[in-house]
Amino acid sequence: MSNAKDVPVKVSPLAGKPAPSAMLVDVSKLVTAYYTDVPDVSVPEQRVKFGTSGHRGSAFENSFSEGHVLAISQAICQYRTQQGIDGPLFLGIDTHALSEPAFTSALEVLAANGVDVMLADKDEYTPTPVISHAILTYNHGRVAGLADGIVITPSHNPPDSGGFKYNPPNGGPADTGVTGGIEAKANEFLKDGLKGVKRMPFEQALRAAKTHRHDYLNTYVSDLGNVLDMDAIRGANISMGVDPLGGAGVHYWGPIAERYGLNLTVVNEAVDPTFRFMTVDWDGQIRMDPSSIYAMQGLIELKDRFDIAFACDTDHDRHGIVTRNAGLLPPNHYFLPVPASAKMEQGCGGGQDGGQQPDDRSRRREAQSHALRGAGWF
Repeated sequence: MSNAKDVPVKVSPLAGKPAPSAMLVDVSKLVTAYYTDVPDVSVPEQRVKFGTSGHRGSAFENSFSEGHVLAISQAICQYRTQQGIDGPLFLGIDTHALSEPAFTSALEVLAANGVDVMLADKDEYTPTPVISHAILTYNHGRVAGLADGIVITPSHNPPDSGGFKYNPPNGGPADTGVTGGIEAKANEFLKDGLKGVKRMPFEQALRAAKTHRHDYLNTYVSDLGNVLDMDAIRGANISMGVDPLGGAGVHYWGPIAERYGLNLTVVNEAVDPTFRFMTVDWDGQIRMDPSSIYAMQGLIELKDRFDIAFACDTDHDRHGIVTRNAGLLPPNHYFLPVPASAKMEQGCGGGQDGGQQPDDRSRRREAQSHALRGAGWF
């Protein structure tokens, strides 16, 4: 293995092997650190820092604590006010150990600020693409009262990680022009000891008049048939295996298979914040990376059971595909045939193809493929 500069990287002797019990995260200590450790903004590593997809860190390193989440949540509330975003905020979480306590902290702030918050029905985990779909579906045809969202996830990062992503009304991750202001304001709150952060007790926040429940799962699953040719997939009778890698989509695949009559088997339905069922990644870390041949060993070993098998990372916006002949495919190779299978419609649940010419349809397929990828459908 080598890095971007083709410099050889040492691969851990544990790579591709089941994670030994000694390296599993102590969840109780991790959550305690989240609530008790106070970040020091004079230490760069402990400041709020939005990367390519939100703020990420670990409670053990004092880079993802309750203080961070409270400060970021208040900064987002102020950003919404400044931008006139007054529609619902769709809130979702993944299966990392820190996601649940961060959800609690965020809701306390959002409710205290009078935000209409949409929580998952039955406290389901919610993949990032599902939050994007909810935002875009709600905003379709609207010019005011637009929705946005928050996804609490550190993506594929190790079990001791926490993460916090903001999605503006366009449904995708916020760009640097947005996150830069949120980051700066959040660090101001941390520096001032959270002065100015509004908050109410969690149980009161759950009962608040503007806290609502939303059926993310069935809404998303039922709309998939409007963007994918499920009849063609079902008719091909391809045997498919899927490993959610213990992530937020773990309870989505079964309903998808049932609703559309697909020959699809979920090979692992375990949810465990230690992710003890994973094989170790190249550097000796547990990492739910479906593009890693080391982390994907469990599914690769099953390649002869299915015509095709696939896995997603913890918030289900990254994928890995395994075939009998090729093993683990390079991550983006499967996007090439996607436009041909996407139905011709406007938006996520729109009209029909009509009488357009072949070139028009091809351009629409290409544009739709980019839109669907950006919105997180695939």
